[in-house]
Amino acid sequence: MPLHTRLKNLCLLLAAALALAPGARAAAPDLTGTWRIDLPKPWGVTLHSYMILRQEGPFLTGSVLVNDADEIGVQEAHMEGEEAVFHVDWGWKFRVRRDGANLHVVISYGGPDADVATAYPVPASATTPPAAPAIPELRTLPDNGLLRTPPMGWNSWNHFAEKVDDRVVRDAADAMVASGMAAAGYQYINIDDTWEGGRDAAGNILTNAKFPDMKALSAYVHAKGLKLGIYSSPGFVTCGGYEGSLGHEAQDAATYAACGIDYLKYDWCSAGRIYKIADLRAVYQKMGDALERCGRPIAYSLCEYGMGDVWTWAPKVSGNLWRTTGDIQDNWESMTKIGFDQGRLATFAGPGHWNDPDMLEIGNGGMNGAEYRTHFSLWCLLAAPLMAGNDLRSMSDDTRAILTNREVIAVDQDPLGREAQRAWAQDGIEVWTRPLAAGGIAIGIFNRNDQQRTASFSWAESVDASAPRHVRDLWNHTDLAPGSSFNGAVPAHGVVMLEAK
Repeated sequence: MPLHTRLKNLCLLLAAALALAPGARAAAPDLTGTWRIDLPKPWGVTLHSYMILRQEGPFLTGSVLVNDADEIGVQEAHMEGEEAVFHVDWGWKFRVRRDGANLHVVISYGGPDADVATAYPVPASATTPPAAPAIPELRTLPDNGLLRTPPMGWNSWNHFAEKVDDRVVRDAADAMVASGMAAAGYQYINIDDTWEGGRDAAGNILTNAKFPDMKALSAYVHAKGLKLGIYSSPGFVTCGGYEGSLGHEAQDAATYAACGIDYLKYDWCSAGRIYKIADLRAVYQKMGDALERCGRPIAYSLCEYGMGDVWTWAPKVSGNLWRTTGDIQDNWESMTKIGFDQGRLATFAGPGHWNDPDMLEIGNGGMNGAEYRTHFSLWCLLAAPLMAGNDLRSMSDDTRAILTNREVIAVDQDPLGREAQRAWAQDGIEVWTRPLAAGGIAIGIFNRNDQQRTASFSWAESVDASAPRHVRDLWNHTDLAPGSSFNGAVPAHGVVMLEAK
């Protein structure tokens, strides 16, 4: 645990301890030890987590190994009577008390969902991950020829997380067609984590009860004119604690091909417990090589959170897109922090190889319409993958209109494949520009202020261009009067998006 986190916890615990009577401090139960928590899921999978705790009187420190994948420090730990209360990242809250030789644990997840479980004492060695296998010698894999423009589709995680199942995926495929999204260019229906059910005696990956027949699901999606994507990890478990691909890369790639899979998201997760950051390229090369040899074209999405300067080597492992950042959240602060920091990576994007600032949150409810239009405009200017993350079955007319704006989508899908960069900024107004294959430029005028502002600038000053003969407003679907300058209102947290030529 970082020193600053330990000091913060110590201060909080000291304050809590001073508020307790001496007798209460003396009676605090000892929770020190390594404790295993088994969490059975109704679809036939049991996830394993561990608490590594150290208690001295009312003082509690330690970490939680969440779903056997990520070890994270406990925060704001304190005693409430005989219960220890703390939380970890992602808003998970733990309440722990002694129950004989074991611990009684309640884990809540920031909403109505909670797990109640027994934690059993185990040796500290129980948390030791498997040994890292040998990594391959680095080589440059061939371009797989896929995704000449950024992929467009839907991913299950942002809205459904582990609640995704066969019915949800079929409904998403139906809704993608019925809503007009497929006609607007969306193709991929991507299943994220929690579909995995372990392996058979021969080591073949199995689905759990949520997905009784992956091949039949693939056939259903393909019959809609769409493509199916899936998820795994180079580690021994995924972020959710499900079966990873460690040691089974070629076997899993062959299984995906046999099931008709068209896209793989490959998430670092528990690989970080057995490999070093310096191994990233070699580890992702293993699966890239397996996909190359599996006999089916499968787009390859690297999810490594921007570690190891991935943009410098991802195309060499047949990567089609790579995450440049941590996970996005459905709020203005998260979206803008990610989106407006992407221009520095523009030179690494191009046909078949895309910077990925994470999936879209449009329609999930954490931002207003102006903010979602900013989200979509910025991602399109950045030549980013457009992976909707909402419930396609029940989206509002406004959400549908944003996601299916063909004039804005055309910027994202422009075959030149050049990513936008910031051209001008002043007083919370930013102008981003992107060259287009037909010779014009796409322009995003963003207002990062909390109030409506007027943006006023000359074309020469802002985009280093002479006065255009034609200017098109891509959200209002109107032509603007050409001239030597732009002057117009931009809503709070909003955008004006233009095409000029």
